[in-house]
Amino acid sequence: MNRTYLMIKPEAVSGGLQGEIIDLLLKNRFRVARMKQFRFDTARARAFYAVHDGKPFFEALVSYITSGDVVGLELEMEGPAVERLRELVGATDPAEARPGTIRYMYGTDLQRNAVHASDSQPNAEIELAIVFGGP
Repeated sequence: MNRTYLMIKPEAVSGGLQGEIIDLLLKNRFRVARMKQFRFDTARARAFYAVHDGKPFFEALVSYITSGDVVGLELEMEGPAVERLRELVGATDPAEARPGTIRYMYGTDLQRNAVHASDSQPNAEIELAIVFGGP
């Protein structure tokens, strides 16, 4: 089993869309290994998005992600989990996402694009450790 990380963002959680998004993941053969709903504090949000520290949008990103509850999911599947999840999630900008992808269906703009998905296996491991603790 290969694993990856997906986070359902604040606007999707407050809009009650987490069930639909999780259902879509399950229909695409992902297995939910761990899941929790939580709210990022500023320190953990900064650690999570550390790769963007120093970029012009960093502070707005931290402010946004700490604005409400999120749902973190450790996902597993046979085969290339990170790549398959990225395909299902779609382009970062919902306006450019393919029909049928999560961001096409549930995203509204570049920041409020419904979900975050790990972009590589090393980053998935880092994100899983930040959210769930441990290795």
